[in-house]
Amino acid sequence: MKILVLGGGISPERQVSLRSAKSVTEAARQAGYQVVNADPANDLEVLDHTKAAIIFPILHGQNGEDGFIQKEIEARNLPYLGTESSASIACFDKWTTRLDLTRGGLPMPPAELVDETSYFASKLSKGHHALKIVHGGSSIGTMILRRGEKVDEQQVSEIFAMEDKAVIEQLIEGTEVTVPVLDNKALPVIEIIPPKNGEFDYDNKYNGKTQELVPPKNVSHKLQQEAQKLAEQAHKIMGCRHLSRVDMMIDSSGEIYILEVNTMPGMTGQSLYPKSAAVSGLSMPQLVKEFVELVKRDYSI
Repeated sequence: MKILVLGGGISPERQVSLRSAKSVTEAARQAGYQVVNADPANDLEVLDHTKAAIIFPILHGQNGEDGFIQKEIEARNLPYLGTESSASIACFDKWTTRLDLTRGGLPMPPAELVDETSYFASKLSKGHHALKIVHGGSSIGTMILRRGEKVDEQQVSEIFAMEDKAVIEQLIEGTEVTVPVLDNKALPVIEIIPPKNGEFDYDNKYNGKTQELVPPKNVSHKLQQEAQKLAEQAHKIMGCRHLSRVDMMIDSSGEIYILEVNTMPGMTGQSLYPKSAAVSGLSMPQLVKEFVELVKRDYSI
Protein backbone atom coordinates (compact mmCIF):
# COMPACT_ATOMS: atom_id res chain seq x y z
CA MET A 1 0.00 0.00 0.00
CA LYS A 2 1.24 3.49 -0.88
CA ILE A 3 0.85 6.43 1.51
CA LEU A 4 1.18 10.10 0.61
CA VAL A 5 2.59 11.97 3.62
CA LEU A 6 2.04 15.72 3.57
CA GLY A 7 4.43 17.78 5.70
CA GLY A 8 5.55 21.38 5.99
CA GLY A 9 2.87 23.83 4.97
CA ILE A 10 2.74 27.57 5.56
CA SER A 11 2.02 27.92 9.28
CA PRO A 12 4.46 29.06 11.99
CA GLU A 13 4.57 25.37 12.94
CA ARG A 14 6.08 24.42 9.58
CA GLN A 15 9.37 23.12 11.00
CA VAL A 16 7.59 20.90 13.54
CA SER A 17 5.39 19.57 10.75
CA LEU A 18 8.40 18.70 8.62
CA ARG A 19 9.94 16.81 11.54
CA SER A 20 6.65 15.05 12.28
CA ALA A 21 6.27 14.05 8.63
CA LYS A 22 9.82 12.73 8.54
CA SER A 23 9.19 10.61 11.64
CA VAL A 24 5.93 9.24 10.24
CA THR A 25 7.58 8.53 6.87
CA GLU A 26 10.41 6.55 8.45
CA ALA A 27 7.97 4.58 10.60
CA ALA A 28 5.69 3.85 7.65
CA ARG A 29 8.60 2.50 5.62
CA GLN A 30 9.67 0.36 8.56
CA ALA A 31 6.11 -0.95 8.68
CA GLY A 32 6.38 -2.03 5.05
CA TYR A 33 4.46 0.73 3.28
CA GLN A 34 5.52 2.65 0.20
CA VAL A 35 5.70 6.36 0.99
CA VAL A 36 5.63 9.48 -1.14
CA ASN A 37 6.24 12.90 0.44
CA ALA A 38 4.92 16.30 -0.57
CA ASP A 39 4.87 19.80 0.88
CA PRO A 40 1.53 21.57 0.33
CA ALA A 41 3.28 24.92 0.76
CA ASN A 42 4.46 24.49 -2.82
CA ASP A 43 1.21 23.41 -4.49
CA LEU A 44 -1.71 21.04 -4.18
CA GLU A 45 -1.35 19.45 -7.60
CA VAL A 46 0.05 16.35 -5.94
CA LEU A 47 -3.48 15.63 -4.73
CA ASP A 48 -4.74 15.58 -8.31
CA HIS A 49 -2.13 13.12 -9.51
CA THR A 50 -1.40 10.94 -6.49
CA LYS A 51 -1.51 7.18 -6.87
CA ALA A 52 -1.42 6.72 -3.09
CA ALA A 53 -4.22 4.76 -1.47
CA ILE A 54 -4.18 6.87 1.70
CA ILE A 55 -3.14 10.40 2.59
CA PHE A 56 -1.55 11.33 5.90
CA PRO A 57 -1.80 15.14 6.29
CA ILE A 58 0.84 15.53 9.01
CA LEU A 59 0.36 19.28 9.11
CA HIS A 60 0.07 21.59 12.10
CA GLY A 61 -1.54 24.99 12.43
CA GLN A 62 -2.80 27.17 9.57
CA ASN A 63 -3.92 25.22 6.47
CA GLY A 64 -3.09 22.00 8.32
CA GLU A 65 -5.46 21.66 11.27
CA ASP A 66 -7.96 24.37 10.38
CA GLY A 67 -9.95 22.39 7.83
CA PHE A 68 -8.27 23.80 4.70
CA ILE A 69 -6.26 20.76 3.63
CA GLN A 70 -9.08 18.48 4.76
CA LYS A 71 -11.51 20.26 2.42
CA GLU A 72 -9.03 19.96 -0.45
CA ILE A 73 -8.65 16.22 0.12
CA GLU A 74 -12.41 15.71 0.56
CA ALA A 75 -13.09 17.58 -2.70
CA ARG A 76 -11.03 14.90 -4.45
CA ASN A 77 -12.74 12.02 -2.60
CA LEU A 78 -9.43 10.72 -1.26
CA PRO A 79 -9.12 8.64 1.93
CA TYR A 80 -7.13 10.39 4.65
CA LEU A 81 -6.08 10.22 8.25
CA GLY A 82 -7.52 12.52 10.86
CA THR A 83 -10.46 14.69 11.72
CA GLU A 84 -12.76 15.80 8.90
CA SER A 85 -12.92 19.42 7.74
CA SER A 86 -15.97 20.69 9.67
CA ALA A 87 -14.75 19.33 13.00
CA SER A 88 -11.19 20.50 12.25
CA ILE A 89 -12.49 24.05 11.79
CA ALA A 90 -14.27 23.89 15.16
CA CYS A 91 -11.29 22.42 17.03
CA PHE A 92 -8.88 24.96 15.57
CA ASP A 93 -11.00 27.79 16.96
CA LYS A 94 -10.32 27.98 20.70
CA TRP A 95 -13.52 29.89 21.38
CA THR A 96 -15.72 27.50 19.41
CA THR A 97 -14.04 24.59 21.17
CA ARG A 98 -14.84 26.20 24.52
CA LEU A 99 -18.49 26.75 23.60
CA ASP A 100 -18.91 23.18 22.39
CA LEU A 101 -17.15 21.55 25.35
CA THR A 102 -18.83 23.63 28.05
CA ARG A 103 -22.18 23.03 26.37
CA GLY A 104 -21.33 19.35 26.67
CA GLY A 105 -20.75 19.75 30.40
CA LEU A 106 -16.95 19.50 30.38
CA PRO A 107 -14.89 21.66 32.75
CA MET A 108 -12.84 24.57 31.39
CA PRO A 109 -11.32 27.63 33.11
CA PRO A 110 -13.38 30.86 33.13
CA ALA A 111 -12.65 32.82 29.95
CA GLU A 112 -13.73 35.66 27.67
CA LEU A 113 -13.34 36.47 23.99
CA VAL A 114 -11.64 39.89 23.77
CA ASP A 115 -10.05 42.40 21.46
CA GLU A 116 -7.13 44.59 22.52
CA THR A 117 -9.38 47.21 24.13
CA SER A 118 -11.70 44.84 25.96
CA TYR A 119 -8.71 42.78 27.15
CA PHE A 120 -7.53 45.60 29.39
CA ALA A 121 -11.10 46.16 30.65
CA SER A 122 -11.68 42.49 31.46
CA LYS A 123 -11.79 41.46 35.11
CA LEU A 124 -9.79 38.39 34.17
CA SER A 125 -6.87 40.61 33.07
CA LYS A 126 -6.53 41.87 36.66
CA GLY A 127 -5.57 38.42 37.92
CA HIS A 128 -3.23 35.68 36.77
CA HIS A 129 -4.31 34.58 33.32
CA ALA A 130 -3.41 33.29 29.87
CA LEU A 131 -4.02 35.24 26.68
CA LYS A 132 -4.16 33.14 23.51
CA ILE A 133 -4.88 33.91 19.88
CA VAL A 134 -8.07 32.16 18.77
CA HIS A 135 -6.36 30.11 16.07
CA GLY A 136 -2.98 28.45 16.44
CA GLY A 137 -0.96 25.79 18.21
CA SER A 138 2.43 24.96 19.74
CA SER A 139 1.85 27.81 22.24
CA ILE A 140 2.40 30.37 19.46
CA GLY A 141 0.59 33.64 20.18
CA THR A 142 0.27 32.92 23.89
CA MET A 143 1.07 35.09 26.90
CA ILE A 144 0.96 33.85 30.49
CA LEU A 145 0.75 36.30 33.39
CA ARG A 146 1.21 35.03 36.92
CA ARG A 147 0.48 36.68 40.27
CA GLY A 148 2.65 39.72 40.92
CA GLU A 149 3.70 40.12 37.30
CA LYS A 150 2.88 43.23 35.26
CA VAL A 151 1.24 43.10 31.87
CA ASP A 152 3.74 43.50 29.03
CA GLU A 153 1.77 45.86 26.79
CA GLN A 154 4.12 45.29 23.87
CA GLN A 155 3.55 41.53 24.07
CA VAL A 156 -0.20 42.12 24.21
CA SER A 157 0.01 44.30 21.09
CA GLU A 158 2.03 41.61 19.32
CA ILE A 159 -0.63 39.01 20.10
CA PHE A 160 -3.43 41.21 18.77
CA ALA A 161 -1.33 41.99 15.71
CA MET A 162 -1.52 38.26 14.92
CA GLU A 163 -5.32 38.18 15.29
CA ASP A 164 -7.98 40.76 16.14
CA LYS A 165 -9.54 38.49 18.76
CA ALA A 166 -8.02 36.42 21.53
CA VAL A 167 -9.18 34.31 24.44
CA ILE A 168 -8.33 35.48 27.93
CA GLU A 169 -8.50 32.59 30.36
CA GLN A 170 -8.07 32.36 34.11
CA LEU A 171 -4.74 30.67 34.73
CA ILE A 172 -5.09 27.34 36.50
CA GLU A 173 -2.08 26.67 38.71
CA GLY A 174 -1.19 23.05 39.25
CA THR A 175 -0.12 20.03 37.23
CA GLU A 176 -0.21 20.10 33.44
CA VAL A 177 -1.18 16.88 31.67
CA THR A 178 -2.12 15.83 28.19
CA VAL A 179 -4.07 12.80 27.03
CA PRO A 180 -3.72 11.37 23.51
CA VAL A 181 -6.74 9.62 22.03
CA LEU A 182 -6.56 6.85 19.44
CA ASP A 183 -9.81 5.76 17.80
CA ASN A 184 -11.98 7.14 20.64
CA LYS A 185 -9.85 5.42 23.30
CA ALA A 186 -7.53 7.37 25.59
CA LEU A 187 -3.87 6.43 25.69
CA PRO A 188 -1.72 6.83 28.85
CA VAL A 189 -1.71 10.25 30.50
CA ILE A 190 1.44 12.36 30.20
CA GLU A 191 2.53 14.71 32.99
CA ILE A 192 4.34 17.81 31.76
CA ILE A 193 6.90 19.55 33.97
CA PRO A 194 8.43 22.66 32.34
CA PRO A 195 11.90 23.82 33.43
CA LYS A 196 12.05 25.77 36.69
CA ASN A 197 10.60 29.26 36.30
CA GLY A 198 9.63 28.37 32.73
CA GLU A 199 6.46 27.68 30.77
CA PHE A 200 5.55 24.86 28.40
CA ASP A 201 6.00 27.29 25.50
CA TYR A 202 7.21 26.72 21.93
CA ASP A 203 10.89 26.62 22.91
CA ASN A 204 10.45 24.36 25.93
CA LYS A 205 8.30 21.94 23.95
CA TYR A 206 11.20 21.10 21.66
CA ASN A 207 14.47 21.93 23.44
CA GLY A 208 14.48 18.86 25.68
CA LYS A 209 14.33 20.86 28.92
CA THR A 210 10.75 19.87 29.79
CA GLN A 211 10.10 16.63 31.67
CA GLU A 212 7.36 14.50 30.11
CA LEU A 213 6.44 11.66 32.44
CA VAL A 214 4.51 8.63 31.24
CA PRO A 215 3.03 7.43 33.50
CA PRO A 216 2.79 10.55 35.68
CA LYS A 217 4.55 10.65 39.04
CA ASN A 218 2.43 13.37 40.63
CA VAL A 219 -1.06 12.40 39.44
CA SER A 220 -3.04 9.69 41.18
CA HIS A 221 -4.37 6.71 39.27
CA LYS A 222 -7.91 7.95 39.94
CA LEU A 223 -7.18 11.37 38.46
CA GLN A 224 -5.47 9.77 35.47
CA GLN A 225 -8.60 7.72 34.81
CA GLU A 226 -10.73 10.85 35.14
CA ALA A 227 -8.49 12.72 32.71
CA GLN A 228 -8.71 9.87 30.21
CA LYS A 229 -12.49 9.88 30.44
CA LEU A 230 -12.60 13.64 29.85
CA ALA A 231 -10.29 13.29 26.85
CA GLU A 232 -12.53 10.66 25.30
CA GLN A 233 -15.58 12.85 25.89
CA ALA A 234 -13.89 15.90 24.38
CA HIS A 235 -12.76 13.85 21.37
CA LYS A 236 -16.35 12.72 20.83
CA ILE A 237 -18.05 16.07 21.46
CA MET A 238 -15.74 17.86 19.02
CA GLY A 239 -16.25 15.20 16.37
CA CYS A 240 -12.60 14.19 16.18
CA ARG A 241 -11.67 11.19 14.07
CA HIS A 242 -8.84 8.67 14.39
CA LEU A 243 -6.63 10.69 16.74
CA SER A 244 -6.46 13.76 18.95
CA ARG A 245 -4.65 15.05 22.01
CA VAL A 246 -6.42 16.89 24.82
CA ASP A 247 -4.45 19.30 27.01
CA MET A 248 -5.53 19.80 30.64
CA MET A 249 -4.57 21.32 33.99
CA ILE A 250 -5.18 19.77 37.41
CA ASP A 251 -5.39 22.29 40.27
CA SER A 252 -4.28 21.77 43.86
CA SER A 253 -7.72 20.47 44.88
CA GLY A 254 -7.71 17.81 42.16
CA GLU A 255 -10.11 19.54 39.80
CA ILE A 256 -9.34 18.95 36.12
CA TYR A 257 -9.80 21.65 33.49
CA ILE A 258 -9.61 21.12 29.73
CA LEU A 259 -7.51 23.68 27.87
CA GLU A 260 -7.43 22.65 24.20
CA VAL A 261 -8.08 19.85 21.72
CA ASN A 262 -5.41 19.15 19.09
CA THR A 263 -6.52 17.30 15.96
CA MET A 264 -3.06 16.57 14.53
CA PRO A 265 -0.62 16.26 17.44
CA GLY A 266 3.12 16.39 16.86
CA MET A 267 4.69 13.13 15.70
CA THR A 268 8.38 13.97 16.07
CA GLY A 269 10.76 11.88 18.11
CA GLN A 270 10.20 14.32 20.99
CA SER A 271 6.43 14.56 20.64
CA LEU A 272 3.96 13.60 23.33
CA TYR A 273 1.58 11.46 21.28
CA PRO A 274 4.18 8.83 20.18
CA LYS A 275 5.62 8.73 23.72
CA SER A 276 2.24 7.84 25.18
CA ALA A 277 1.56 5.32 22.41
CA ALA A 278 4.91 3.65 23.12
CA VAL A 279 3.98 3.20 26.78
CA SER A 280 0.73 1.57 25.68
CA GLY A 281 2.80 -0.91 23.64
CA LEU A 282 2.71 0.75 20.22
CA SER A 283 6.04 1.54 18.59
CA MET A 284 6.00 4.23 15.93
CA PRO A 285 5.73 1.70 13.05
CA GLN A 286 2.91 -0.06 14.93
CA LEU A 287 1.17 3.27 15.50
CA VAL A 288 1.33 4.02 11.79
CA LYS A 289 -0.18 0.60 11.10
CA GLU A 290 -3.03 1.50 13.47
CA PHE A 291 -3.56 4.75 11.57
CA VAL A 292 -3.67 2.89 8.26
CA GLU A 293 -6.21 0.39 9.57
CA LEU A 294 -8.46 3.17 10.86
CA VAL A 295 -8.47 4.88 7.45
CA LYS A 296 -9.09 1.57 5.68
CA ARG A 297 -12.01 0.86 8.02
CA ASP A 298 -13.67 4.25 7.58
CA TYR A 299 -13.25 4.29 3.80
CA SER A 300 -13.95 0.57 3.27
CA ILE A 301 -10.59 0.04 1.57
